[in-house]
Amino acid sequence: MFDFFKKKKQLELIIGSPVKGKAVPLSSVNDPTFSEGMLGQGIAICPEDSKIYAPADGTIGMVFNTLHAVSLTTKEGVEILIHIGLDTVKMNGEGFKGYVKAGDTVKKGDLLLEVDLDKVKAAGYDTITPMLICNTDDYAAVNGLDGKDVQAGDDVIIITEK
Repeated sequence: MFDFFKKKKQLELIIGSPVKGKAVPLSSVNDPTFSEGMLGQGIAICPEDSKIYAPADGTIGMVFNTLHAVSLTTKEGVEILIHIGLDTVKMNGEGFKGYVKAGDTVKKGDLLLEVDLDKVKAAGYDTITPMLICNTDDYAAVNGLDGKDVQAGDDVIIITEK
């Protein structure tokens, strides 16, 4: 864990990382749709492999028809959008495989999506897998995060008091 977690009061909400990889602040992602805050606040995970997992127990709200994104509402009511780069929409699902559908109940760690990252790179797209903790109906309205920080630990997303 990072040292700054020791200085903050930890809340009950701890959400698993949706992929194995390196966590970075969403503001540092090259795509301006993410870095300029147009989709709310959150953490981006640069994937090491091709599998995307459920970060928490909850219900699948939507699987995008291009298979590049899934929305999930946790049992605590936090809405999460798990997204693989906006540019991958142009691939129209090519190289993606979905394991869930809208309405499915999932457990933390369940496999949601798989993507051929080599195929994405070969198509000329610089993709990243951001995890956005936000209201997926209104990207500007961050759900339940006023006055809180969202940070990434070794394999979890932790919401702390500021």
